Amino acid sequence: MRQRHDHPARSLLALPAVLALLLLMLPLIALLIRVDWPHLWTHLGTADAGAAVRLSLRTTLTTVVLCAVLGTPLAWLLSRSSGPLLPWLRALVTVPLVLPPVVGGVALLMAWGREGVVGGPLSDWFGWTIPYSWVRVVLAETFVSIPFYVLAVEGAMRSLDRRYDDLAATLGASPLRTFRTVAVPLTLPGIAAGATLAWARALGEFGATITFAGSFPGRTQTAPLAVYQALEIDPDAATALSMVMLIVCVVVLALLRGRWWR
Repeated sequence: MRQRHDHPARSLLALPAVLALLLLMLPLIALLIRVDWPHLWTHLGTADAGAAVRLSLRTTLTTVVLCAVLGTPLAWLLSRSSGPLLPWLRALVTVPLVLPPVVGGVALLMAWGREGVVGGPLSDWFGWTIPYSWVRVVLAETFVSIPFYVLAVEGAMRSLDRRYDDLAATLGASPLRTFRTVAVPLTLPGIAAGATLAWARALGEFGATITFAGSFPGRTQTAPLAVYQALEIDPDAATALSMVMLIVCVVVLALLRGRWWR
């Protein structure tokens, strides 16, 4: 009787589940179909894919390092803090998640540009400006990626039993040592998951990057920007480069998910 009652319910759930899979898979299948496989390498050379992919890997890895160095302590403080201001602080941290990427790029210009709140004084007082180089790309990618990292790591650290903190304190460990020797080792899977999410978000970043850093081949033109430019000139080259990005993302996410996201 239980199986008879469960079967219609499973059927009702299967229909929207299949539709969701179709919505996800159809664009990817269409991309696979439209790739000009016999001339793939020729199209990749036309799109200057090598330089764009190398720049993307360089900037995204740097972004992940920055997210880990800056975001891990922030996640720890958020997971161990309380008070009426905490929801507002968490809201500020997660704003880039819902902020349109182009608006994020404008905000970065207002902060770090030559006439920005920070960039202006740096230029006037020290003659130092952020050049249109991969540094700007890293700033844009970090701005949009660090909320993903912080949310994932904060969740992992929040689930960590606070008795470990108390035990470390009774043994004479300082908060910094507790963070370094207890919190970080016990939440490594969450840290790895957050790093993966941050990397994936940085790899696909477009709007903030093109607004703040521009699209200069070899300097600031990451793979998504190269795809956009190639789409206007050579759609086959754009399709080929999109295929390369898809393969890289699927391989990396599959490997990391099998190792850490259990």
